Amino acid sequence: MGEQPIFTTRAHVFQIDPNTKKNWVPASKQAVTVSYFYDVTRNSYRIISVDGAKVIINSTITPNMTFTKTSQKFGQWADSRANTVFGLGFSSEQQLTKFAEKFQEVKEAARLARDKSQEKIETSSNHSQASSVNGTDDEKASCAGPADTHLKSENDKLKIALTQSAANVKKWEIELQTLRESNARLTSALQESAASVEQWKRQFSLCRDENDRLRNKIDELEEQCSEINREKEKNTQLKRRIEELESELREKETELIDLRKQSEIIPQLMSECEYVSEKLEAAERDNQNLEDKVRSLKTDIEESKYRQRHLKVELKSFLEVLDGKIDDLHDFRRGLSKLGADN
Repeated sequence: MGEQPIFTTRAHVFQIDPNTKKNWVPASKQAVTVSYFYDVTRNSYRIISVDGAKVIINSTITPNMTFTKTSQKFGQWADSRANTVFGLGFSSEQQLTKFAEKFQEVKEAARLARDKSQEKIETSSNHSQASSVNGTDDEKASCAGPADTHLKSENDKLKIALTQSAANVKKWEIELQTLRESNARLTSALQESAASVEQWKRQFSLCRDENDRLRNKIDELEEQCSEINREKEKNTQLKRRIEELESELREKETELIDLRKQSEIIPQLMSECEYVSEKLEAAERDNQNLEDKVRSLKTDIEESKYRQRHLKVELKSFLEVLDGKIDDLHDFRRGLSKLGADN
């Protein structure tokens, strides 16, 4: 029946550096097929992996070998015949666990095969020794009977084990076909996932462009805010100027009151009264001019306040739009991270 595969998986293959005995050297550029094979003729097990036309693993399993998990997705075993250490990197912890369990199962089967082979050799050796010790044909015949019966019993057991192995091979062939179909489905899903990744990349590029546009808009709004601050400073200066003018107005009013008192106290001095009247009229004109200036400044302040309120409304509306865009960008990033973890 030859050699038949009994378990197949995919992994990245490594070998220990023969010089340093510490660093791993990749034996394959990508994940390759790694399979357990059972040789019915020799009753032996091997791990075989081929990358293209190159055989990168050809390791016969012996009872003395041990498969060690060094991380959640990496395991290794030493092959004294090949004088190297093989390492396998899997895409998931479940694949590593299945491979380790199959290694232990094959190792136990190899041990049983070795024990049976030793028993067969010992039986044959004992039979030969018994035949050489006995001198007569009658004695040989009397000893050969039980030995032949034992050999026939062992032969029947081996035939039963061979039949069971053949049945197991068929079962493993069915399992291999199932795995191949599963691999085909996984390949199709991987291709669909790759297409989805490309779509996400395009959406990410669009979001990045939108983000750049929003940043430019933010810069413009910051410039407008700076202009608002300048307007505030200007309004502050206008307020101080108004306060100065109001102070001057109070001084003029005080001076006007004093002049009126002086005109009442010294009525006889008509000439001085006329002079004071002229001065009063001039002060009233100045007062009127000051009041006009105050009204103009107040009008400017009201206009500035209106512009400030309008700019604040625009800024608040833009910030709300910006918050919505940022939330969408966060959702997109979470979706992209989840997709990468699934892959």
